[in-house]
Amino acid sequence: MKFLDQVKIYVKAGNGGDGSPSFRREKFIEYGGPDGGDGGKGGSVILKSEQGLNTLIDYRYQQHHKSERGENGMGQNRTGKSGEDLILKVPLGTQVFEEDNKTLIYDFIKAGEEFVAAAGGKGGLGNTRFKSSTNRAPKKFTKGALGEEFTIWLQLKTIADIGIIGLPNAGKSSLLASITNANPKIANYQFTTLNPNLGVASYDDKEITLADIPGLIEGAHEGTGLGIQFLKHIERCKTLLHLIDITNHDLVAAYNQVKNELKNYSQDLLKKKELIVLNKVDLIDEALAQELIKEFSKKIHGEIITLSTLEKKSVSKIKSKLISYVT
Repeated sequence: MKFLDQVKIYVKAGNGGDGSPSFRREKFIEYGGPDGGDGGKGGSVILKSEQGLNTLIDYRYQQHHKSERGENGMGQNRTGKSGEDLILKVPLGTQVFEEDNKTLIYDFIKAGEEFVAAAGGKGGLGNTRFKSSTNRAPKKFTKGALGEEFTIWLQLKTIADIGIIGLPNAGKSSLLASITNANPKIANYQFTTLNPNLGVASYDDKEITLADIPGLIEGAHEGTGLGIQFLKHIERCKTLLHLIDITNHDLVAAYNQVKNELKNYSQDLLKKKELIVLNKVDLIDEALAQELIKEFSKKIHGEIITLSTLEKKSVSKIKSKLISYVT
């Protein structure tokens, strides 16, 4: 499925049905009184968050959404049928903005939440409503109210417990695939990951959600590479897993490069809990690995663990550690 995290749509709620100006017409009753029913309410356009969706791609191809109009009132005081609401499903983490794409009007943070994007118009009143002691045969009735209509923006910000960050080709997608049910594209070249990937890891009857975003390169916060387009997807994460390829010539420089991009994008990202994971330890000699870790830990403050996605024991260890970071 293609990924899309921003789209503009038009929503139009149904108009209310008109009230009826009907009068009773029965045998042997020459002048029947008013019996016009009210019009039905117009259907609303409702956005509803749903677990399991992770893209707004459906709204790229269908951008106009209209709900049903209410039916007109009828004689014998029958109220017109209300128009059906139109339910538009959106991923968890979707934010709704006004047409300026700046003014936030709703934020879906829980599954099953509903937001009325455009309210249906009220039904008009039938002439029965206007009967009085001084007006026994009112001809007055009212039209149904117009349904609301708006142009809105939908923006998706992924909600996950753990956000996986690092330079391109650090092994983020391999890590996600090894500890969750996700199936990201994996290859040995930069920017294999073109979209955020989500996965759920289970350990000791507990579950956590992880998000893998495309690798960050220098200048990502300014739009270089793919970074700035997806940095927003880690803004909601509780913890950041900073993955570094241990075969990198300068571990400290690799670490600081990513941290600088986070800082330049948003200072709030630096306040999040961070777990530093040195990956691909199976590719170098154990003694060399220990020396690199020792030197790295002297210059970087934070918890550091090692990983080989090829070893089950190593994968179980990191699952356990991640659970402890979010529970």
